[in-house]
Amino acid sequence: MKIAIIGAGLTGLVAGYRLSQKGHKVTIFEKSADIGGLMGGFKIGKTSLEKAYHHIFSTDSYIIDLAKELGVYDKLTWHEEKTALYFDKEMYAFMGAMDLLKFKPLDFVSKVRLGLVKIWLQMDNNWQKYENVLAYEWMEKWCGQRAYQVIWKPLLKGKFHDKYKEVSMAWLWARIHTRGNSAKLGYFEGGFRIIADELASRIKDKRGTIKVNSEVDFKKIEKDFDKILYTGASKGVEYLGAICVVFSSKQSLSKYYWHNINDVKSPFLAFIQHTNLINKKSYGGRHVYYLGTYIPNEGGLMAKTDLEIKKLFFDYLKTVFPKFDKKQIEQDWVFKFKNAQHIVSKKYKVESYKVKKNVYQANFAMIYPEDRGTNFAVREGNKVAEMIISKK
Repeated sequence: MKIAIIGAGLTGLVAGYRLSQKGHKVTIFEKSADIGGLMGGFKIGKTSLEKAYHHIFSTDSYIIDLAKELGVYDKLTWHEEKTALYFDKEMYAFMGAMDLLKFKPLDFVSKVRLGLVKIWLQMDNNWQKYENVLAYEWMEKWCGQRAYQVIWKPLLKGKFHDKYKEVSMAWLWARIHTRGNSAKLGYFEGGFRIIADELASRIKDKRGTIKVNSEVDFKKIEKDFDKILYTGASKGVEYLGAICVVFSSKQSLSKYYWHNINDVKSPFLAFIQHTNLINKKSYGGRHVYYLGTYIPNEGGLMAKTDLEIKKLFFDYLKTVFPKFDKKQIEQDWVFKFKNAQHIVSKKYKVESYKVKKNVYQANFAMIYPEDRGTNFAVREGNKVAEMIISKK
């Protein structure tokens, strides 16, 4: 069959690879200038870096198996998770039971309740019972008012903006259940770009074609192809956008990799010192940082200029790390993404993979109850490819 795939993100590339393996002629259309979607890279020196921060968990079996199949598993390195939490003008280590016990903003009872809830959600496999429950109400009830205000409200609000009270507990269950059992964090030497490039290479080896900078006339390609897979945003789903500010600097600001910024006044949700996961030698001896947040697709921060965004983010970063020196920044970038996070509300409905005869769709809003990410993007690519070639 002649099969068109709209979108060269990870799901589209995986589906294209699987379909080409079966002997089908695949053409992938990508409207941007590059492949890879949210894990698409740019260069710092000679090394590729993702526009949006990426790592995988040791429990991410789909992308780990794909890396082995593609012959790039030897590029996957594993690292200890170094996490901190910023609250009330102070940074706290936040990596395990001992750190929780030392966490000053919570009283002892709140710490015990928070720890027990985490253990419960990691062990509980019945996510369906959380579908019609609001995450903020459940966490406030079982963790207690203080733990909710300090830990969960800032995280939910930072992730879902003014929609945080609509989010289903099934989403938060999956977040804790699927990631909480991971022992380490994984990253590919040379960046996640090596996965996208290897998939593209294998598709081309099977006579497939990838066309970048290609807007698609849907009516036209329906006539030219036997089947079509659309991997863009779903029309029936509500999304938030995202902004990532990336910069390199001579300065090291922290000993941690991941920092949750639990202050609702902060313009960003997470601060990532990437070179506390990956050796700075990969980036010419410079430290690399991300500042990330989720926002509405239109207006607000999304409407601000890059200079305005950088000033806002860097000014606040100075309050978190008083020693932060903007003069030591060597390069900086601002990346804006529309439709970067879907709102998983109560009784969230996953749209059908089959849109109509010979037309299919697959995107991260169809990953449920798990949160979207590279691991499940691989799973979705595998799944929809099987559907496309199925005779059922």
